[in-house]
Amino acid sequence: MILVTGANGSLGSATLAALRARGAAATGGSRTPGEGMRRLDFDDHASLGLTGVSTLVLISAGYAEDDQVVERHAAVLDAAARDGVHHVVYTSLTGTGDHLGFALAHRASERLVRASGVPWTILRNGLYAELFGALLMWSDDGVESAFGDGALAAAARDDLAEAAAIVAADPARHDGRTYDLVGTPITAGQVADRLGVRHRTIGLGEYRRRLLDDTPGLLPFQPPMLASIATGVRHGFLDGTAPDLADLLGRPARDPLSVAVAAASAARPGARV
Repeated sequence: MILVTGANGSLGSATLAALRARGAAATGGSRTPGEGMRRLDFDDHASLGLTGVSTLVLISAGYAEDDQVVERHAAVLDAAARDGVHHVVYTSLTGTGDHLGFALAHRASERLVRASGVPWTILRNGLYAELFGALLMWSDDGVESAFGDGALAAAARDDLAEAAAIVAADPARHDGRTYDLVGTPITAGQVADRLGVRHRTIGLGEYRRRLLDDTPGLLPFQPPMLASIATGVRHGFLDGTAPDLADLLGRPARDPLSVAVAAASAARPGARV
């Protein structure tokens, strides 16, 4: 049986749906499990029972400080080795993202995966096209961002989920492989053009101020994380391409520009959800 962690999250739920669409025997794990799922709380080690799981799709538990993320991943990998899991598929971060504010937790977790003693595959996911569109800020006459003219090799979340399902359904074919799953580079200006509005670039200092002062609900680690994405895109560090995503899918990846435009449009003030 295949088990997908974080199965109530966006990537986890999409991966589980893609596995089931392929006819795979798969279930989900979550700290708040739905019907037919297992309770898996990475912070409650007693809940980490993986008996009967052949392949574990470890969706990164990235919404925390680095030390907590790495500790969570270490705990579930220990459980995988203890309970006889045959293969771990870990969703990591694209290789061009090493400078990002949340890269360390991914690279440390990759080390743990390789050292776990369980056969593994690492999927280095590009940043979501949905995220790129959602990070554009609407103004009276268009959209603003700190991305400048920089491009992001974004990928649609559903493509990344399908790639994870393909690997998990036949993991032996992908044993010991690390894939860089990125898409076609897109810019904020291209998104604005598709929306029929202007794009205005703001400085990184102004962007950080808005994150700190004007964005309620962000956790302490999130403003530097988001600022690192902005400067990475702006200065051309996240536009590298690779064929791995299309090769795994066996088809061209979804157009990330269309996905980003849809996300930006949905975030427009007054937009119908």
